[in-house]
Amino acid sequence: MCTVVIDVEPGAARLLAVRDEDPQREWDRLGPWWPETYPGVIGVRDRRAGGAWLAANPATRRIAVLLNRADTVALPEHEVHTRGFLVLDAVTGTEPAAHPRTHGFNLLEAGPDGARVISWNGVSRTETPIGPGVHMIAHDGLDDPQTARIAHWLPQFRARTSDAADDRWWDDWVQLLAESGDMPAEDDRAIIRDNRPHGYPTLSLLYCVAEVGADGLRIHDEPFADPGHWSTAH
Repeated sequence: MCTVVIDVEPGAARLLAVRDEDPQREWDRLGPWWPETYPGVIGVRDRRAGGAWLAANPATRRIAVLLNRADTVALPEHEVHTRGFLVLDAVTGTEPAAHPRTHGFNLLEAGPDGARVISWNGVSRTETPIGPGVHMIAHDGLDDPQTARIAHWLPQFRARTSDAADDRWWDDWVQLLAESGDMPAEDDRAIIRDNRPHGYPTLSLLYCVAEVGADGLRIHDEPFADPGHWSTAH
């Protein structure tokens, strides 16, 4: 149940993304892990399936993040495709199929031409443009008021948004993320999460900040030294 905060302006976007995953599932930090199939693309790689949770393409100034969501997929598990290549395809110009053979997802994309969320629930695929301003998304809809962490934190992220000319625009957001770490990780309002009490083996593992615009693409990742708790690795 990952979380993304995104600030959209004409021709530009900034985002903070927090990844939740099983700590026992091996992964790699941001890097160019697909030189033959996706040359120039960097991302956070899932070693087991070979795809990515987040990917960025500096050449096209595009970034994409994958968030899981509930679905009604009726396929046998051995026929279900991994979702990890959706973000790699997205930053190289390929959209998901109308009826992808995957479990449910929210695919958030941002680039010079705008930002959007492509969602799949196992029955239908929908697309939601992301308008100007600060927004949040997790396991359900964009700015969903029924998602406790969005209802609680979105007004605060909007209040902490830095000036567009600030080179350290992410500091205020990361400080707010740190403050959110004071909340119990299993709390429905928590951003840095321990989902095991809810029946999922996932904890928050890292956060990424990224910016795309006319001047190019900047991106940085920071693992949590203690999954599910605010404690950066440096």
